[in-house]
Amino acid sequence: PAPCCCSPLPLENPGRSSLSVCVCVCVCVCVCVRRQAGILPSLEDLLFYTIAGGAEKIPAHKFTTALKATGLRTGDPRLKECMENLKVIMKTTSDGNLDRHLFKKCVQSNIVLLTQAFRKKFVIPDFVSFASEIDALYENAKNLGGGQVADYIPQLARFSPDLWAVSICTVDGQRHTAGDTKVPFCLQSCVKPLKYAIAVNDHGTEYVHRFIGKEPSGLRFNKLFLNEEDKPHNPMVNAGAIVCTSLLKQGASNAEKFDYVMNFMNKLAGNEYVGFSNATFQSERESGDRNFAIGYYLKEKKCFPEGTDMTSILDLYFQLCSIEVTCESASVMAATLANGGFCPITGERVLGPEAVRNTLSLMHSCGMYDFSGQFAFHVGLPAKSGVAGGILLVVPNVMGIMCWSPPLDKLGNSVRGIQFCTDLVSLCNFHNYDNLKHFVKKLDPRREGGDQRVSGVTHRWKRLCTLDTTTTVHRGAPLRTKRRRYRRRTLTAYYEPINTLIYP
Repeated sequence: PAPCCCSPLPLENPGRSSLSVCVCVCVCVCVCVRRQAGILPSLEDLLFYTIAGGAEKIPAHKFTTALKATGLRTGDPRLKECMENLKVIMKTTSDGNLDRHLFKKCVQSNIVLLTQAFRKKFVIPDFVSFASEIDALYENAKNLGGGQVADYIPQLARFSPDLWAVSICTVDGQRHTAGDTKVPFCLQSCVKPLKYAIAVNDHGTEYVHRFIGKEPSGLRFNKLFLNEEDKPHNPMVNAGAIVCTSLLKQGASNAEKFDYVMNFMNKLAGNEYVGFSNATFQSERESGDRNFAIGYYLKEKKCFPEGTDMTSILDLYFQLCSIEVTCESASVMAATLANGGFCPITGERVLGPEAVRNTLSLMHSCGMYDFSGQFAFHVGLPAKSGVAGGILLVVPNVMGIMCWSPPLDKLGNSVRGIQFCTDLVSLCNFHNYDNLKHFVKKLDPRREGGDQRVSGVTHRWKRLCTLDTTTTVHRGAPLRTKRRRYRRRTLTAYYEPINTLIYP
């Protein structure tokens, strides 16, 4: 039988509801029976008809162009088999066109994902329009002047103030970039929420917060100051991040700890670029007197776990700040947080729900230095900035965004990045407290709620079941089924792929 939406799927999917699963099982069984009986076309056939638009063949470039319009990339690891099949098939065809048989052979291994994409069942259904809006916001912020490139770490001062990039990755793996998105830069303080998430993932909330508080400090990020319990205020300031570093893989050597964190970072980024700048590490360690002072102060106040080598921890702290990413890879990291710990482009669970929830909560309240309150008020989304010019922004359950531009304002946040985030929330109802039902002045690029989709699919399924195949039953007579021919567009219009229920 042709591959169908009943193919094995991961059971651990945060988006599945009991109603979805119930409807899915019933409908999938019926669909498979009807396909095997030759009554219904396969998903591959329907996808071919959708893209071909009545033609007998599809040019390969038309397929890849249509794929990119959905937000998916041809390099998406989930589409690896499809793209490899396409390359093999193209070598055997003289005109570069795919007939229905070749197209089916090409897409059948990834049909569920492709059907979702072309039926516009991703979180941003009209991705082309959304991407054009993002480009407009990018251009608006590009013209912004002012700010100063960080120079207290000499290596950071070498970056051009004209660099400006924005990259987006949705929870469905839709991608869009603008500007200098392939230029590597160091995470700096943007690594703080990520290593906090690793610590909570490994040890649990209670253990981690024996050593670190949860409150905004109201002070500069590098102040020598503790709360009334002699703990760092939160893991997003330097004191808290240094203590958090001491909780990672305790008892191991620095080399083992660094490899452990880098492995996590690669998983968060879906195995996209994650590197290390030794020059920045050396530069930061040589100019790190303030952080050494904080370290000795923390040691005096017994803030570290027993047996911690403070100078070794500071070395690891500087190394983790010097981890390199690009805007593109960092946007996948942000999208993994937005997706509840599942990497959107690999499907791998990287972090548990507790670690993600706690991380986003602290990013929302403490992530933007002394601007955290204003950012929470005006933008209303979890974010973390770094002195290299990055802003890691999370729209929970929708997307992750990385903005990068080296010039900083007086509080240490990227000037262009702040402008972009503010403009984005002014345009779209992404603010945590925007009313999705009644706030009509903003765009809502997301699809509608799951209950409406389930009822809509059920209604269409009923219409399909009653579509005149036609079946007639007489008392005492055998069942007779008479097939009729239907135009392709009729079947396409009434057939709703069941995978929309599996990934609402």
